[in-house]
Amino acid sequence: MANHKSALKRIRANEAKRLRNRYQHKTTRTIVRKLRGITDKVAATELFKSAASMLDKLARKNVIHKNKAANLKSGLAKHINALA
Repeated sequence: MANHKSALKRIRANEAKRLRNRYQHKTTRTIVRKLRGITDKVAATELFKSAASMLDKLARKNVIHKNKAANLKSGLAKHINALA
């Protein structure tokens, strides 16, 4: 167990960040899943803006890799463009 005051604080901070990252990652995955199920192009386009923003934020904070974010955004864009 940690003995230093700074180490105890670091443990608390890491746990708080881990929970925040986990929540944001899960929320983003839910929106991506929802977007893949949409068949209306207008609604999908609106939702894509927020999904892309969330993916970029996760990549910027190193929760997911930047290439994974790019691949997900690309796949979602292809899905939207295929909608009639």
